[in-house]
Amino acid sequence: MNDYSVIEAIHYETEKPVRLEIRNGLIGSITEIPESDQHRNIYIAPGLFDNQINGYAGIDFSDTGLTTEKMITAVDTIRRDGVTSFFPTVITASHENLLRIFRNLAKITNDFEVRNSVAGFHLEGPYISTEEGFYGCHPSEFIRKPLWDEFEQYQEAADGNIRQVTLSPEIDGCMEFIDLCVRHNVIVAIGHTNASAEQINIAVSHGARLSTHLGNGCANLIDRHRNPLWPQLANDLLMPSIIADGHHLLPEEVQVFFKVKGPQNIILTSDVTHLTGMTPGKYIFLGSEVVLTDEGLIKNPVLNCLAGASMPLRTGVGNMMKFTGCVLGEAINMASGNVARIYNLSDRGSLIAGKRADLILFEIEGISLMIKQVFVNGRIVTPHTSHPIPHT
Repeated sequence: MNDYSVIEAIHYETEKPVRLEIRNGLIGSITEIPESDQHRNIYIAPGLFDNQINGYAGIDFSDTGLTTEKMITAVDTIRRDGVTSFFPTVITASHENLLRIFRNLAKITNDFEVRNSVAGFHLEGPYISTEEGFYGCHPSEFIRKPLWDEFEQYQEAADGNIRQVTLSPEIDGCMEFIDLCVRHNVIVAIGHTNASAEQINIAVSHGARLSTHLGNGCANLIDRHRNPLWPQLANDLLMPSIIADGHHLLPEEVQVFFKVKGPQNIILTSDVTHLTGMTPGKYIFLGSEVVLTDEGLIKNPVLNCLAGASMPLRTGVGNMMKFTGCVLGEAINMASGNVARIYNLSDRGSLIAGKRADLILFEIEGISLMIKQVFVNGRIVTPHTSHPIPHT
């Protein structure tokens, strides 16, 4: 079967009109074309890649009763927001529940549509700080030391799909655990930690390469000099993920992170929960009452912390441009190409011939990306809109 189609739009990096050919699910060729009115406002970019999605539109990925049908609904909704690849993220829970969750996710990922967008799983915890504030809204009764035999059980339950583990380096046994993760091609991220600079740097020397939502998963009051933020920013081998939803970090924090790390060494993530897209109000989440505000904050009043996020990744792309003055191409790459690179998923994340035709077509209104069409493996996976998009 020879599937072929053509799209004409503005290249997200060069900002010049291009003609992109899709052949058998892959990008065939990209050539510049003369500008015309029909594609003046429509941009084309690689699909976004979110490495931390806990749930979406009322569907919780850590629900042991999650069905394939619900996951397909979540995947469809996530794609409509421009995300073509993502990691369902599972947080701290009992050993038995983690086994149930990963077995369930592995079974669900056998579905064709789900597998086309789920690029792996992210285990955030349970090997994180036991200090109040640093563990955030993770259920503290299940936080524990890392045991490789235990993790192997999770990986077996997940059919080998766990690609990332977020942990805290000050926990006993973490360095040996990081060594084994690296040996088995699992990316290690530092997060929900009150580790010292020495512990963080030793973790990096053992192979930790990411910082999970840097600036969050942190107590509200910290020492201004000796805290886990400075050493993570200072270490050139750590690439931070950041939540640029406008709530989790102040604009000046995002500016500093951007200036220190640069556009090639930052990942934008959403850290959204199943409350994304739901009506503002009070909900029970992880055993506690949380409040989803009109502005999109998810607050846990008892723990005095944010309980995940509710803004899609495309919001972070727009805010990155607003907060730092970076250009569209840099902002998109922080939510696409940079992510694919750190996980060695070289088949996606850029507009290059031979890559998967995971594409988004969008307009820009102010700083907002208005998604018009989404392609996964060369197939349109969102309905046509009232805005004409040239393709044949």
